[in-house]
Amino acid sequence: MPSPPPPANRSRLKNVTLFSEEDELPSSSSNSISTSQIKLPKQQPRRYFDPQKLAELAASIAEHGILEPLLVRPLDHSSYELVAGERRYRAAKQVGLTEVPVIVRDINEQEAFQIALVENLQREDLNPLEETEGILQLLSLKLQKPEPEVVSLLYRMQDEVKGKVPHNVMGNSEVTVVKQVFESTSRMEWQSFVSNRLPLLKLPSEILQALRQGKIAYTKAQAIARVKDEQSRNALLEEVITQDLSLSQIKERIAAINTAQAETVHTPTIRGQIDEVLRLAKRSRVIDDPKKQKRLEKLLVDLKSLITDVN
Repeated sequence: MPSPPPPANRSRLKNVTLFSEEDELPSSSSNSISTSQIKLPKQQPRRYFDPQKLAELAASIAEHGILEPLLVRPLDHSSYELVAGERRYRAAKQVGLTEVPVIVRDINEQEAFQIALVENLQREDLNPLEETEGILQLLSLKLQKPEPEVVSLLYRMQDEVKGKVPHNVMGNSEVTVVKQVFESTSRMEWQSFVSNRLPLLKLPSEILQALRQGKIAYTKAQAIARVKDEQSRNALLEEVITQDLSLSQIKERIAAINTAQAETVHTPTIRGQIDEVLRLAKRSRVIDDPKKQKRLEKLLVDLKSLITDVN
């Protein structure tokens, strides 16, 4: 079981306000409950758990137990919803623990999801896609806007900075919230997030899945996505994952793919050539030229003879 995060890690999101200032921190208590009483939330910011790392955590829990309690919230008199600590919960079940230490906090669904988001963003092994999705979810909660509207807001802010659109005074409060969230997460500036991270969401689904599972780096993902042909792109993705190709090797493969595709485009098939010749012949005035008619008739006879022989 890993030890609690160091102070620098723990303070990374210390300025993210989970509850309004006038509210008191929800009361909590610590005890142990049965794993059968714990239910996973409908909304889960973390979607992928590395099997190998989960197995390592399970081995640690089997030897030392759970050193850091899970955070749960009560649903009714006999069941609780997991708020934070899903890796510990999964690993505990994997080694057959029937009870786990928990901290029970009486909070609502939205507050629980926000805490889960903050905990997820504190992870050291967070990959760029998970980070991007987590920050968007956090902004969505803070701004009370659907994620597509949050993305539109971020692009509008970028356009305002570049002078492409007039400054929107009515949106000042939203801009303040966005800047506060990025300052609190201490991950990056919002401008860098818009330029470098939002484009990740437009990647093909199979590349997004590989990114989410930590199988490739996002720089490699962006390079692979430049291959437009889906079959070639998927084959390259599989090769990158299985052979752990470097970025320079990926670029070499992409250049070879582009060359092969260009040669295919500029070397039409026989059927394509026949179609092209017939199309040009119908538009040409060669039929009206007495000097070329005999030659054309001979070519047509030869072509017909060739086709007849093949059949």
